[in-house]
Amino acid sequence: MGIRTALVSLLAIALFAWFLSSANLGDVWSQVRQARTDMLVGAFVCVGLTFWIRALRWQYLLRPIGPTRFRTAFRTTIIGFAALSVLPARAGDILRPYLLARQEGLSVPATFATVVMERVLDFLAVLALLAVYVWGFSNAASLPPRFRGPIEISAAIGSLVAVLLMGLMWILATHPERIGALVATAARVLPRRLGHRLGSLAHTFSTGFAAAREPRMLVIAVLWSFPLWLALSTEAWLVTRAFGIEMPFTGSFLLQALLVIGVAVPTPGAVGSFHEAYRIGVTTFFGAPNDAAVAAAIVTHALSFFPVVVVGLIFMAQDGLSMRGLQDMTGSARDEELPDTDEMPVLRTSRR
Repeated sequence: MGIRTALVSLLAIALFAWFLSSANLGDVWSQVRQARTDMLVGAFVCVGLTFWIRALRWQYLLRPIGPTRFRTAFRTTIIGFAALSVLPARAGDILRPYLLARQEGLSVPATFATVVMERVLDFLAVLALLAVYVWGFSNAASLPPRFRGPIEISAAIGSLVAVLLMGLMWILATHPERIGALVATAARVLPRRLGHRLGSLAHTFSTGFAAAREPRMLVIAVLWSFPLWLALSTEAWLVTRAFGIEMPFTGSFLLQALLVIGVAVPTPGAVGSFHEAYRIGVTTFFGAPNDAAVAAAIVTHALSFFPVVVVGLIFMAQDGLSMRGLQDMTGSARDEELPDTDEMPVLRTSRR
């Protein structure tokens, strides 16, 4: 873990240094000082709205597993995203479902599966908005011809992958016992206890996709994914316009797709990768001056990450958690003991 942390930290430093290498830092600071405050405040409000929507959407995905409180979903979402920014190895993706499952008495693997389902829904929403920009608006005609083809092909391939993932989730949701038995059978070459635990894991993890077999819950979760990504797009658009960069609102759909790629690079808090993805996006596709793009990238990243880290630290302090404690919890979550397959609890359909 120590070597991995050092490597990703070095990668972040290298990417951020590359990001700043062609910028005039004096001009960048001047751009920051001259940015429109009203638009930055609007972007800040959008950031808060995204976490409210995330918690609400998560509740719908969790309902087939068991009832949850909005307060718990919201606080654990904030803590999880804060941990993503400050802890290595994407610990927040493990801590968020672990904390909620412990507080609400749910299965940890099943709760973790809902986070995987969130990622698929996010993927669908980003691709749908990208398709709206590329095929639905004349603004896309401004795309450089050498980029339009690759973007269209990427969007089409990504859409196909998203559909396949939704199909896989449906299979996992509708046949959890068969999935568990299949994995246990395939694991016969392993020691009996390990193979049995793998089967238990597959069964319990599959139950987390239960929302995929409840059309109403799934449709609501899918629908909430679009306000979520529209709020994220609005944040990016407001910051971009605050720096005088001419980008249509629908252009933020393309920018969000690039930022998703940047965030996927495993640097702490997406430092460097997020910044460079933003800079490339607004300079390549919308003709932004480099120094304005660098300034806007820094502010967009700050608004996207710093508030959630601050609020997450406050929630952690209120709950008696520390960074060291969260790291220990991450290890505990990865080593979570699973029940035997024949002792799996029956799924409960939550009622209001």
